[in-house]
Amino acid sequence: MDMLRKDELEAFRHIYNQYWKKLYSEAYKRLKDTDLAEEAVQDVFANFWLKRHQINITSTIGGYLNNSLTYLVIDLYRKESVRQKYAERFKTGHTEIDNTTEHEIAYRELTYNIDSQINLLPEKCRSVFELSRKQYKTNKEISAQLSISEKTVENHLTNAIKRLRHGLSHYLVILVVLVLK
Repeated sequence: MDMLRKDELEAFRHIYNQYWKKLYSEAYKRLKDTDLAEEAVQDVFANFWLKRHQINITSTIGGYLNNSLTYLVIDLYRKESVRQKYAERFKTGHTEIDNTTEHEIAYRELTYNIDSQINLLPEKCRSVFELSRKQYKTNKEISAQLSISEKTVENHLTNAIKRLRHGLSHYLVILVVLVLK
């Protein structure tokens, strides 16, 4: 340790080469992941080098490094546990509840406004539109039922769609947002 405190890199290399495999083996037993185990051992040696002037080892260097690894692994598990709890809370809080409620409210509002706009159409135009869009009748069937020409049916539908598009234009943004979510 005296050589380490004098910043002798060769002393650090000797310790590194002597304990790296033992520490890696311990880390892998606890973490079950090669990358995490390597990273943990690297962190132990990095901290060992950085704190070499403050370290006061009362037992052996191997014991000190092993205890450092133990605390580091415990800290990794603690951080992972906290990260998973936040991830679950975020997932539950932001995707299931919020989106469902938002979508339901937006859907009801949009449906209400579409019905309101349809009710504002002139009577004949509204009848043609409802037969076409709600009862799924063809233009020929509508013309026969209402005793009007097919061209008149087409004109009523075109007018109805223009009026609805104009009346509901501010809801286009909501539809785009809902579709993109």
